[in-house]
Amino acid sequence: MEINPFQAVYPSLEYITSADFFFATVKEAYSDYRKNGFFQKSAEDAIYIYQIKTKDKAYTGLIGCATVQDYLDDKIKKHENTLATKEQQQLQLMVKRGAAVKPILLTYPTVDSIEKIITQQIKKIEPFFSVSFEDRSETHIIWKIEEGPTIKKIQDTFAKKVPHAYIADGHHRSSTSAIMAQKMKQKKKKGQYDQILAAFFAVKELSIYDYNRVVEGLDDRTMARFMAEISRIFDIKILKKPAKPRKKFELTMLIGEEWFRLKWKKSILAKYKKEEVLLDASLLDREVMKNIMKIKDTKTDNRITYVEGPKGFEHIVKHTRKDDNKIAFCLYPVVIDDLFKVADAGSIMPPKSTWFEPRVKNGLLVLEF
Repeated sequence: MEINPFQAVYPSLEYITSADFFFATVKEAYSDYRKNGFFQKSAEDAIYIYQIKTKDKAYTGLIGCATVQDYLDDKIKKHENTLATKEQQQLQLMVKRGAAVKPILLTYPTVDSIEKIITQQIKKIEPFFSVSFEDRSETHIIWKIEEGPTIKKIQDTFAKKVPHAYIADGHHRSSTSAIMAQKMKQKKKKGQYDQILAAFFAVKELSIYDYNRVVEGLDDRTMARFMAEISRIFDIKILKKPAKPRKKFELTMLIGEEWFRLKWKKSILAKYKKEEVLLDASLLDREVMKNIMKIKDTKTDNRITYVEGPKGFEHIVKHTRKDDNKIAFCLYPVVIDDLFKVADAGSIMPPKSTWFEPRVKNGLLVLEF
């Protein structure tokens, strides 16, 4: 697949007194910031190395442009459905700004030769700029690769070694880019509408966390009745303290002050044995959300609150204790091979199945159309 250099717009850091505030507001305020001199444009095309340093780890990848054609040709593989309302919102923002301010996050099986190029370049060149964020205790560092031979080497390696990549974050930005490219082509407008701003991180540079659910769903049921209903599909064990699942096909559940370990009954797993990839989130949607709680569409039903795993137990408890009618389900993180299989098969995962780290920031590198 393609990775292309681009003429990036980047922040004028001398004018930024609060990185947390500034980059949190770029999504809506980019046009004003750009007009008032808070951004400047690079003189040359480049591919960028992007590293996010946290307290525990450094995540390193590349920022360049993928192409709309690769998206349409399924070289950029999807695993989530998109909503027309969100695409409309994204389209309005993109047209208003005339720019993409946040890369989609793409991942691919690790390629040693790409990792070697990145390591060599970090040793060879000075950082282009860096930004520290207090809210997440992170430092984001950018290196600029502008030498033609190095760019070509990266492009050739991607063309040979990375036949396709997978969307880790940014399904709506990807689909909206394709919609906008088609509309601009029809209007015969010139610009880089066929490019998608993208951060390319090898699998080994990503962490996948659980994505948990807090559901408003007891309604008029007593706890005893609800436990009786789910005991038909789970083997249930009372826990002495909060715990996350230890493996796939195991969940934990919080009702009131009580924690439980849930294991899918063998009969339930056998029911879906013909499915190529079976996810806990899919089973939960079908067997609990739909059949027991009568939630038809987990993408849009406001009875469900999704809590990303890195926030920990305190956020799950906080959401659950707000209302006696709420139940929390903790899921085991999806393994990357399952995500790849789902995407390769052209199938769709349930909403909010995965939480990827690192989280890419708005406005560090911008693609103007």
